[in-house]
Amino acid sequence: MSVDTQERAQALRQSFEIRPFGGSLGAEVVGLDLNRPVADDELARIRAAFVKHGVVVFRDQRITPEQHIEFSRRFGPLQVHVLNRFHLKNHPEILIVSNVVEDGKPIGLVDAGADWHSDLSYMPRPSLGALLHSQELPAERGDTLYANTADAWDTLPEATKKLLEGKRAVHSYVYRYERLRKLSPWRAELTQKQIDEVPPVEHPVVITHPESGRKILFVSEGFTSHIVGIPRDESDALLKELHAHITRPENVYTHRWQAHDMVFWDNRSTQHYAAITPQHLRRTLYRTTVEGGVPR
Repeated sequence: MSVDTQERAQALRQSFEIRPFGGSLGAEVVGLDLNRPVADDELARIRAAFVKHGVVVFRDQRITPEQHIEFSRRFGPLQVHVLNRFHLKNHPEILIVSNVVEDGKPIGLVDAGADWHSDLSYMPRPSLGALLHSQELPAERGDTLYANTADAWDTLPEATKKLLEGKRAVHSYVYRYERLRKLSPWRAELTQKQIDEVPPVEHPVVITHPESGRKILFVSEGFTSHIVGIPRDESDALLKELHAHITRPENVYTHRWQAHDMVFWDNRSTQHYAAITPQHLRRTLYRTTVEGGVPR
């Protein structure tokens, strides 16, 4: 490589810091501009922070949907959400999350975060992570909460850990969808084609993170219908106990959105929740979802 080429390459590099928030989850990437090229080794630093901290925040990212998709793809193949009515026009990789109603119809998924869940855990290959980019934010409310499911496992009583080892649970998109449909006037009845695209799946209740090696409690209030092999009432009681343990205040990071934030979270080691924002407080975000591996 010539001296001029080396100098040009060096000039393209970005100087950024990764600042942990200091709690159970989260770090801020300071000084990175996603309008500029991100070198492979810079991306590796971001990925390491993502695995270590569970949630990474990129501030003031004034990027296009194309740039959002391109950056997301560098972490893996993207998954297209089954609710195609809320895909961004010409960009099916982007799911619109919004409480805005135009011409009597919602422009996005109003109640995407209405209960604690890990994105696409109902798929054979659940999400590695999701990247959510704010477009329009309310002056108040609209926070997103994240819970650390690796710390949740570590802090379980030993007797509960022994009880859960080797257990499997059913994750179902339809289970969650029908529950939320009773609460939301915006959720239309699923077509048979949509139902057929997302059959229930079984995953281990306890999985090992493929990058950190940590054990993780992989059940959620949203998509986990029951634990296999035990009576349903016992399963319901145990899941309720686990959900309460996962979402203890000391295990949660609350993200208070700022304009043009991009938040990237690890769906393997976190869950998230965002209460429905009242319609008069307009809130719109764009989400891409990176495919992960088979939970083991």
